[in-house]
Parts: sequence; structure tokens; C-alpha cells
Amino acid sequence: MADDYQMPKGELMKGKRGVVTGVANHQSIAWGIAAQLAAQGAEMAFLHLPGMERRVEALAQQAGVKLLAPADVTDDASMDAAFAAVEKAFGTIDFFVHAIAFANKDELKGSFVDNTTRDGFLRALNISAFSFVDCARRASALMPNGGSILTLTYMGSERAIPNYNTMGVAKAALEAAVRYAARDLGPKGIRVNALSPGAMRTLSLAGISGGRGMLSKGRSLSAMKQDTAMEGVAGAALWLLSDLGLSTTGEVIHVDAGFHIMGFTEDEGGEA
Repeated sequence: MADDYQMPKGELMKGKRGVVTGVANHQSIAWGIAAQLAAQGAEMAFLHLPGMERRVEALAQQAGVKLLAPADVTDDASMDAAFAAVEKAFGTIDFFVHAIAFANKDELKGSFVDNTTRDGFLRALNISAFSFVDCARRASALMPNGGSILTLTYMGSERAIPNYNTMGVAKAALEAAVRYAARDLGPKGIRVNALSPGAMRTLSLAGISGGRGMLSKGRSLSAMKQDTAMEGVAGAALWLLSDLGLSTTGEVIHVDAGFHIMGFTEDEGGEA
């Protein structure tokens, strides 16, 4: 999100309360979504990694966040405490944003087959995919009147992206989990969707070998010849988390300036 850009204010989320995870700094996608929700009147809690409270405190204040709570998604006791704090603060919630993923940095380069370890694979699946299942179960218990759950994925779940490796497999599992959760929670009036943004300047991208190349390649190969804009991602999140998104569930929505639709460019095509 450009530093000088201000999310337009409105009331699409007025009276709605929810949780955003994964806010790390002002460049994180979770922050872009939270800023949009705050501008539309939402009340929020942030769940953050243990020890990161100081890092996100200023952003939380900027968004008028009602609760900051640590949450280690690999520890049930930590998750119990985090959701108990949310329930105490809000009682019930209307939305939940899952923006949590991890893979060992040394496995995000080179050969997927040669570099992937058992421990690394299981850790990536646990943090990046099972955490969504766990959060969906806990969040839905606080949504007696229905609601919306949203997670973040990337096209490396669908295609073999250089260096994305274990994370791509974890994101594929995450997208499958979205569909199954949407089926299970739909009768309760809870919608479950995923956004698939293009490559963006985030801490996550910095951890991938050749991440900067993913940015330039994404721009040059996209239909719009543009970078993915935080405002576009946050706007899509607003649609899915607000009442504008009624009747949409189980979807993976691409917000990548049309990168995912392209086959090859004219320069790459050659003659028929």
C-alpha cells in the first residue's frame, strides 16, 4: 500500500467485529486488509506471534484495535488463551482473517525434491494449512449469527513456481481446506474464501530465493503490466468480509493484475 494512500472511509463494516492475524509491519498484506476494514468501521482484534507486540502495537493503535493477543498456532494452550481473550473482548465475531504461513528458508530455493525435509514439510503444512483449519473451528464457534472467514494463498499452489517449493504444496493444502471448511460451515451461514494476490513486497517474499525476480516477472507477464496493488487486495478482502460478499464461498479469488490468466507473451510466442 503506497505510504501516501488513504483508504476511503465508509460504513460497510460498521457494527462488525472480527480478528486479523499475521500483521507484521505496514507492508504486510494483513495490515492492508486491516486498514481497509478499519476505514469501513470494523472493530478488530489482532492475534500476533509471541514477542511481536511492540512491532505491531503502533499499527494496532492506528486501526483502533480493541485487543492485541499473542497466538502460537503450533501450541493449543496458546490458541486457547488467544481465543478466550477474543471471546471476552467481543463475545461474538463476524469475520476472521487468517494470514499465517511458514516454510524453512533453506527449502525455498533450488530443487523441491532434493531440498525438502520431512520435518520442514510437516512444519510448513502445520503452520500454513492446519492452522487455518484450527482457526476456522475456533472462529466459527464465535459466529452464532454467521460470518466470513478469509485466508491468503498464492498461485504457487496451482503451478510450479521457481523456489516456492514446500510453500506451494502447503498452499495447495490450504486451498483444499477452504473448500471443505466452506462445505462444513455453510449451513451455519459462515462463508469461507481465499485471496490469491500476486507477488508483493512483504516479509514473506523476502524469505524466498529470487523473490525480487518474482516481482518483476509478475509485472511483465501480467495482463495489466502492473504490480499487484495493496489497495486491490484489501478491496477484494472487504468485498468478501462484508455483506457485499453474500453467496460467495469456497472460492479462491485471484488479485494479481491478471498474471494467472496468461499463457505466454508475444515475445515468447514465436510463429505459428
